[in-house]
Amino acid sequence: MKILSDMEKLILWTLLIIPAALMAQGTEQAKQDLPVKWEELTSPDFITAVESSASTCVIPLGIIEKHGPHLPLGTDLIDVREIVIRAAEEEYTIVFPPFYLGQIYEAKQQPGTLAYSPQTVLTVLQETCDEMHRNGIEKIILVNGHGGNNSLLPYFCQMQLEKQKDYAVYLFRPEDSDEYQDKLNQMRQTDWDGHAGETETSLMLSHRPDLVHLDRANSQSGKDQQRLNSLSSFAYTAIWWYAQFPNHYAGDGSYGTVEMGNLIMENEVEQLVEMIRSVKADQMTIELQRQFYKDSKNPLKTGQ
Repeated sequence: MKILSDMEKLILWTLLIIPAALMAQGTEQAKQDLPVKWEELTSPDFITAVESSASTCVIPLGIIEKHGPHLPLGTDLIDVREIVIRAAEEEYTIVFPPFYLGQIYEAKQQPGTLAYSPQTVLTVLQETCDEMHRNGIEKIILVNGHGGNNSLLPYFCQMQLEKQKDYAVYLFRPEDSDEYQDKLNQMRQTDWDGHAGETETSLMLSHRPDLVHLDRANSQSGKDQQRLNSLSSFAYTAIWWYAQFPNHYAGDGSYGTVEMGNLIMENEVEQLVEMIRSVKADQMTIELQRQFYKDSKNPLKTGQ
């Protein structure tokens, strides 16, 4: 075996090792420079993005609806996508384009609202997930920005067990700590807050103040009209929201502040980053799904 001289080692280092190290560094830099938004990736870069994201993608779900007289129709969509993008930039994952289909029938009487049929909403969301998987995505995270989807999206997740799939769908469900709630409560200036009220207005002020018209916040009432108070509290009816808030406005957005919005934004982003990391590392969910699909084909045998 030939022993290399110092000069030969130097030549080998110069010709082979250094270029390889620089190439690896360049590849890593290219990954860091990847856009997080699906629509901003080139087709070749998309392949790298799938690899860098551990085959994960987040769908931020908003809606197009009235948000009082002072916030944009796309408030939920604009806010939730900003949260997701900030989280994805900290823990790389692909962010799906704006998804504005959801449950919003209670606002059909308001100008600008887009309310699609239940069949359309569920079909488009399911086919979107199927197409994402066809493009190499194995783990799909749903991040909801709209209160009207709070029942719809857990149901959609359960729907995934109806037919066999080789990908998993996860729903982001943040939980606010006592410390966060204390900070938020200290900032509050209103006794009750809801749709387009103090907190939602604050969140929009934190990143898109150009879309907020605080001077219009008091041009309509956001007070509970209490038109169903004679009905038992045990009864639920779809018209409850319209009965209480016919202006599709709940609270008083004029009290919104950037400080409160920053607190809400940071809290959501921090929790979502943690979830993305856990989903990227998760190997159990898809494996359990495969076992479930297998067992569900022959439940009598499984039950023995």
